[in-house]
Amino acid sequence: MNYKMIGRIISRIVGVEALFMLPALLISVVDSERDAVFGFLLAYAVMIPFCVILYLLTKKASSAFYAREGLLCVGLSWFIISLLGCLPFVFSGEIKGFVNALFEIVSGFTTTGASVLSDVESLSRGMLYWRSFSHWLGGMGVLVFILAVIPVSGRSEGFTLHLMRAESPGPVVSKLVPKIRNSALILYLIYVAFTVLDVVFLLFGKMPLFEAVCTAFGTAGTGGFGIKNASIAAYQSRYLQTVIAVFMMLFGVNFNVYYFILIGKGAQALKGEEFRAYIGTVIAGTLMIALNILPLYGNSFAEALHQSFFQVSSIISTTGFATADFTLWPALSQGIIFVLMFFGGCSGSTAGGLKISRIILLAQSIRREMQH
Repeated sequence: MNYKMIGRIISRIVGVEALFMLPALLISVVDSERDAVFGFLLAYAVMIPFCVILYLLTKKASSAFYAREGLLCVGLSWFIISLLGCLPFVFSGEIKGFVNALFEIVSGFTTTGASVLSDVESLSRGMLYWRSFSHWLGGMGVLVFILAVIPVSGRSEGFTLHLMRAESPGPVVSKLVPKIRNSALILYLIYVAFTVLDVVFLLFGKMPLFEAVCTAFGTAGTGGFGIKNASIAAYQSRYLQTVIAVFMMLFGVNFNVYYFILIGKGAQALKGEEFRAYIGTVIAGTLMIALNILPLYGNSFAEALHQSFFQVSSIISTTGFATADFTLWPALSQGIIFVLMFFGGCSGSTAGGLKISRIILLAQSIRREMQH
């Protein structure tokens, strides 16, 4: 086991985490949020020495790196960045108790979206930004970012492949281009581009810039951290809710599809079995629920379809945003939502769940067994 190379990678990851924390600190400084500034500075006082010392201790690491190192590196990375990422909440006192702060940041980095906060709006803007940004960083994965922009080992392409396999969701990990680093860079550029596009569309709906950015982070990472106590229901605009619903669905698509569209192979990508199954599931689920809840919305099919599409898009992408209390919907609609939650999005997306590709594999396996 090459522990030194693992330590070297972790030191880079902590450095990236500290860099990404800087905008939240600047927001707190601009807003004169003294407790938040104090929290971020104390966190830096822990993170920077940790990063420097670990890097110096592992500077002469050998480049031997295999699957077991990749798995251990990914596990340790998420554990360490969570322990360090919760420090601003703890030191500022905006989340009471280390365990509560750790729960919140782990929920953010893993894009789970569960929260211990009963009043989200009581947090300072700097802390709200860091909390939302944890979704964005966790959605694609900090290790994918490391592979994309920071060369850790120039002599071993297999090294990066083991990291990518350990970090990426889905049963299969494939290269978009011959070099894994370039593949990771392409994925991150697509991720950034879609996030920016989401922000732009939200701004067109007159959502304030800060709220648009934080909402886009939660949408892109498919995590669902909101900055309003009422989540997306706080925005009564149908346009804003529709934009968020569409982007939740888009971030549940395998990012390879977008790459093939960009290089002119869109027709081939859109014919993919997983993509067609994902879109078909969204359409079928939306129509069945819309028809089932129609009486609850005064027989207005447009309103029922809007509410149905938003909840389906939120649940199948495992984002968790909500505009309606679907526990009050009929049992059939609740059952469909329950099933979609387990299905999840496509492999190679930021969505959680079992993944559509695995559902297809299970269905094919069952069919073959039945035929046999």
